Amino acid sequence: MIHQIDTTDNIVAFRALAEVTKEDFLRVVVPAVEHLVKQTNEINFLLVLDTDIENFTAGAWLQDALLGIKHLGKWNRAAIISDSEDIISFTNGFSFVVPGEFHGFKKENFNKALNWVEGNINLS
Repeated sequence: MIHQIDTTDNIVAFRALAEVTKEDFLRVVVPAVEHLVKQTNEINFLLVLDTDIENFTAGAWLQDALLGIKHLGKWNRAAIISDSEDIISFTNGFSFVVPGEFHGFKKENFNKALNWVEGNINLS
């Protein structure tokens, strides 16, 4: 399951719990991202992983990849929040292969991640 987190109008934020499916992406993530792109012409994205990465179905991964490719030039900032060092490292590496800034954060740094995605702070 994935649900949207209320935030400012210049970002979309989500929390993933238990199993995340293709239907979750199509029902929750895709419409929110599409709306944000229409409103701001860029994507500022935050995802809190309160589930193991293994709980994402193949369909969810496919929808995630398709959404990323469709809006490849629109990514501005994306934060993935997890206590997994592997996920944080993987996320940090994304900035080297796709446009935009990607950063992984520990759960204890949720507010810092949110402020960064909103554009209120820079990371040094």
